[in-house]
Amino acid sequence: MGAAARRQQHKAELRADILAAARSLFARQGYEGFTMRRLAEAIGYSPASIYLYFKDKNEIFDFLVEESFATLLAALPQPSGAPDENPVALLKRSLRLYVDFGLTHPDDYRFAFLLAPGTRPRPYKQRTAYESLRAKVALCVGEKLFRATDVDCTAQALWAAAHGITSLLIQRPNFPWAAREKLIGQVLDSAVDSLLAAPPQRARPRRRPAP
Repeated sequence: MGAAARRQQHKAELRADILAAARSLFARQGYEGFTMRRLAEAIGYSPASIYLYFKDKNEIFDFLVEESFATLLAALPQPSGAPDENPVALLKRSLRLYVDFGLTHPDDYRFAFLLAPGTRPRPYKQRTAYESLRAKVALCVGEKLFRATDVDCTAQALWAAAHGITSLLIQRPNFPWAAREKLIGQVLDSAVDSLLAAPPQRARPRRRPAP
């Protein structure tokens, strides 16, 4: 490996170290408690070295948020378009994988949904992960599998259920929860099953008049 390649490798490794340490510091100390000096101490470099890669903690925070959303999206299944695909089953699997992602990657989940960037105003940014959920709900609505017809309201209600159980399990690990798998399944199944269109009523057989 030549000198130029070694320098590029060192830069890539240092950038990765900066981001890994920053993610841990943000998760442990919050946005306000994070400083570039503390980050420098965590990786054993001077603050000046970090400023060669990121101009301030806002840029690091925003990068980590985007990275977390990208990791979440990669974990979610997408409609295949196959004629035998069950949209409700796909939706349930997506919600379950969403919860599993949060519990397996709690720092990523905190960045995506729980950490607030102090008082810095941030305009709303539409996320591809939400569009993925909305598209699956729209598929269920379009095929008349749901009683509800408001796609956004339905998608947001399901997201609220999935986010609620995920954030509670992350932030309240010492609560005496019931069996985790059973609890998650009940929350998600109840949220989706309550939306299902009622099966067609069978016609009752007409009684014969008494002789």
